[in-house]
Amino acid sequence: MTQVRNALVIVEVVVAVLLMAAVLLQTPKATGLGGTIGGGDGGIGGGYRTRRGLERQLFYTTWVLVSAFLIVSVANIWFNQHVK
Repeated sequence: MTQVRNALVIVEVVVAVLLMAAVLLQTPKATGLGGTIGGGDGGIGGGYRTRRGLERQLFYTTWVLVSAFLIVSVANIWFNQHVK
């Protein structure tokens, strides 16, 4: 049973590192408080634009990694609480 616990911890760390990389690689947009105060992108016509190509794939990959991290974290907690 210790092998499963160790595997869950290793998978959680790997997914966490991949998630951090995916978030850092995303294109920053002038949204939120910074964009509201005046950070804007300097373009004409507002700050909304669609995600295309690699940016869209990175966005969806980030959501998959978030889901995987949540599932692995809950499994890790459940396994440590219920399996002795």
